[in-house]
Amino acid sequence: MSLTPADSTLSVAPNNRAVPDRSASKVTSNKSPASAPAPVPGVASVTQLTNKLAEYLTPSELKKVKEAYRFSDEAHLGQMRMSGEPYISHPIAVAEICADWKLDAQAIMAALLHDVMEDQDVRKDELIERFGAPVANLVDGLSKLEKIEFQSQIEAQAENFRKMLLAMARDVRVILVKLADRLHNMRTLGSMSAIKKRRIARETMEVYVPIAHRLGLNNIYRELQDLSFSHLYPMRYKTLGKAVKAARGNRREVVSKILDSVNNTLTATGIPAQVYGREKTLYGIYTKMRNKRLTFSQVLDVYGFRVVVDSFANCYVALGTLHALFKPMPGKFKDYIAIPKLNGYQSLHTTLIGPYGTPVEFQIRTQDMHRVAESGVAAHWLYKDDEGSLNDLQQRTHAWLQSLLDIQKQTGDSAEFLEHVKVDLFPDSVYVFTPKSKIIALPRGATALDFAYSIHTDIGDQTIAVKINLEQVPLRTELRNGDIVEIITSPSSRPSPNWLNFVRTGKARSAIRHHLRTINLVESIELGRKLLSQALSALNLTQDLPPAITERLLNESSAKSLDDLYADIGVGKRMAALVARHILGMMENDQPLETPLIDVNGDVVAKKIDPVVIYGSEGVSVQLAPCCQPIPGDAIIAQMKRDQGLTIHNLECDVARRLRSKEPDRWIDVTWGADIDRRFDCGITLLARNEKGILARVAAEISESDSNITHVGMDEDKEHMITYLHFTVQVEDRVHLARLMRNLRAIPGVTRLLRHKGTA
Repeated sequence: MSLTPADSTLSVAPNNRAVPDRSASKVTSNKSPASAPAPVPGVASVTQLTNKLAEYLTPSELKKVKEAYRFSDEAHLGQMRMSGEPYISHPIAVAEICADWKLDAQAIMAALLHDVMEDQDVRKDELIERFGAPVANLVDGLSKLEKIEFQSQIEAQAENFRKMLLAMARDVRVILVKLADRLHNMRTLGSMSAIKKRRIARETMEVYVPIAHRLGLNNIYRELQDLSFSHLYPMRYKTLGKAVKAARGNRREVVSKILDSVNNTLTATGIPAQVYGREKTLYGIYTKMRNKRLTFSQVLDVYGFRVVVDSFANCYVALGTLHALFKPMPGKFKDYIAIPKLNGYQSLHTTLIGPYGTPVEFQIRTQDMHRVAESGVAAHWLYKDDEGSLNDLQQRTHAWLQSLLDIQKQTGDSAEFLEHVKVDLFPDSVYVFTPKSKIIALPRGATALDFAYSIHTDIGDQTIAVKINLEQVPLRTELRNGDIVEIITSPSSRPSPNWLNFVRTGKARSAIRHHLRTINLVESIELGRKLLSQALSALNLTQDLPPAITERLLNESSAKSLDDLYADIGVGKRMAALVARHILGMMENDQPLETPLIDVNGDVVAKKIDPVVIYGSEGVSVQLAPCCQPIPGDAIIAQMKRDQGLTIHNLECDVARRLRSKEPDRWIDVTWGADIDRRFDCGITLLARNEKGILARVAAEISESDSNITHVGMDEDKEHMITYLHFTVQVEDRVHLARLMRNLRAIPGVTRLLRHKGTA
């Protein structure tokens, strides 16, 4: 397989690099040499690595690196890759990639040793003794947690990522070595099965590609994207590769003409510059075709151009020169120099109409900007310096890494931590301003409430209102570039579970969930106890578990007490049915509390489950769905929402039907309790003739029917002389609502009356 490099000079023949077909897998060879696969040529050479390192490491540092190589070589002796190579070739290749970034000796040593703890059971204290604590900590951060038992592959993967990202927050070199490791594995994925290739490629695309982008490692970012694309969609990759290769020859004349024109114009203007042609990656072309529903022939800007000048001021002079040479396309100019991207990227972007009417993108930057654009945080190293000496890019990266630690403090669950981090790894950003003109960068789609939490967790928790561009708007309003955002707070305000339905950033989600877990702990414990009791009853078990089973359950679930376990169930973090089945599995070799019924297939026959009783006064652990606003007397069903407890829906609600089809396991039967002493909101709409006094008559009748209006809205159909009156009224139950609706229908002028039941 051959890959078109993400960045190549188009004025010469493209430099396609053949990618060896080597596997990321590792196996210890117990076979005879004759039965092993034939080695693949191009195995990484320690001599080549040493030559690279000698360019910038001192002789004493080089000596330590060689010692780490010898230790790793001995540890992996006899271990082979599936392609037949000695396994040591992989750590050498990873170290070579790190050497290209000119990482320090400690990082190179960690690259050579990164698998010895995971594969060869080398202890951390042994590494500390041989190579020092910093190297041992790096290797530990890179090692997986395969010795710990997890309930699922997803949980294990999430915990591995959590450990890696937290180690990265303490030392960014951890993720740099990990990205080098993943890059070499992706380059050598050929010997794996198709299923494994897709799994590893998807994991790379979902986690490692966004991290590389977030850290500004654009070369790695683009190559990982293309490699993942080639394994996820091999046929599309091949087809698109052939199309690009064919188009390359057809468009060579256009590219040469643009290069000549730009070089001549810049030289005449007296601007020292290097001009490069840049071919878009196959994945970039594929994404544009898919998102804009284009054929390949309709993607005109397959090529772009990069102009590297000698000074900041000449970036803007070169921009004006290019705009005089070719006409700019309206709305296609972006100044990432004045407002850099989150990952530190700086350039001027402009799209011009080139020869033959072809749109051409130009990126204009200085040499320093170019180095940061390609290598991101790997472009500068200041591990031993204090924070005050960090440049802007490093300060932004440091702030993001610190936010990982903040999220970790509020989320003990690995899957939840990874979910929050993935949200913050979206590459697109929106830039808004505080009232004092400070720029805040947030993920695309972030809301005004996300902005509040980005300032400080306490401000987010106490938010009651927000103004955007001096106008008050809802908290869920999405932010746009250039918005000026002002947050209004109140010390008595507290987060609402409904906020989780629209906040976007990981920091906001983790802070809200943390608050709901701690403030509403008693309610969550009681609800969790009810749900687990119900699930155990369905399996013919009681909640009075033997002490040995209880202790084992707490150990395996990492809960400190049964109350912690109940709280997790009550807020939806754990499913009661799954916990109950786990308990049943543990009791297989013990005497069960009740003898379960067994069918002819040997499966446990579940008893009919009694529904959970709802009174509507349970607090925020039980919420009534705003889409259908159920009231006592309605047939109801409940959804377990993660960290939000139960959400009660009307059984006839279209929204509930749609959600049940997607996650049927998160729904349970519920019923209303007796003697409920409170009132419930209910939505109704009246169609009335557009005549004088109709609203007053309706409002008076609602009051006389012992109901209360909490909200009213109106829509007018002038063509048919009809008014739509939308009310939210408070009623005791379904009987009370029926009496109210009967009285409203009797009002002269009211032609129709409907109750809101949650339409999709």
